[in-house]
Amino acid sequence: MTIAARYVEFGTRETRGVSPAYERLALAVSRDDELLSLIGTLPPAKQQPNLLFGVVRLLGGPVEDPAAFHDYAVANWPTIAAQVRTRATQTNEAGRCALLLPVLTALPQPLALLEVGASAGLCLYPDRYAYRYGDHLLGTGEPVLDCAVTGVTPPTRLPEVVWRAGLDLNPLDVTDPADLAWLDATIWPEHAHRRARLRSAAAVAAAGPPLLRRGDLVDDLAALAAQAPSGATLVVFHTSVLYQVPAPRRQAFADLVRGLPGHWIANEAPEVLPYDGLPEQPSEAFHNVLALDGRPLAWTRGHGQSMVWFG
Repeated sequence: MTIAARYVEFGTRETRGVSPAYERLALAVSRDDELLSLIGTLPPAKQQPNLLFGVVRLLGGPVEDPAAFHDYAVANWPTIAAQVRTRATQTNEAGRCALLLPVLTALPQPLALLEVGASAGLCLYPDRYAYRYGDHLLGTGEPVLDCAVTGVTPPTRLPEVVWRAGLDLNPLDVTDPADLAWLDATIWPEHAHRRARLRSAAAVAAAGPPLLRRGDLVDDLAALAAQAPSGATLVVFHTSVLYQVPAPRRQAFADLVRGLPGHWIANEAPEVLPYDGLPEQPSEAFHNVLALDGRPLAWTRGHGQSMVWFG
């Protein structure tokens, strides 16, 4: 896929109807030969729109007006490129816990959670957030995670979590203002509700920090999984992570995680983690598939807004 096509896809598939500013900006960049040439100097894994836009937001640059973005990016490209090369789109969206909850509550309790690509570990607290599935409210306190559910009965209880750990190439610390600023920068411009949710989830994590390890999802997963307490069900999970991993490493990871004791929950795009015989997408907004132990269960939206279960 060309860089221009990548930006068109981001604008038309991921941000349309969700972030007008990023839709407008992505489509403008896809037609901007000067910016496309600059982006082409970055490693392929670092050319993604969300990463570039997040870095410009972090640096205080404009993302609402494409012409202003062009001028800022061209004038500040060395600084932008340096940041892009050292960062990853670690969008630590706690809202995705609403997608995981129906699966987690159906597993044998208690649970030992191990998140791959954990970022700051905000998705390791599904037992400490509150949820609203339509009219059904579960749990108390903040944040309250809203999710529209079709095809499955919403959970009636929270999971029991006795151990929580995360693995990431660059784990973030929510008590570090610089790390929290980067997490904030990866949230799309109009999404004030997600910024508020980030602050609430960060407060939950800061009150009882998870075990976060710097490491590779293949080389270091087994050793971390071995630290899970006996008597708890090990659950290895990840949400919108594998697109950043080269295809051969994805396969090596899948082979490894299938051999671990416990369960594996994946929430990834089907072109990244393919499945046979998927039903048709409810709409283009549903571009991830929730799966348990390699069995696809539901179409989901990227930030946990809604899910449609199969059959």
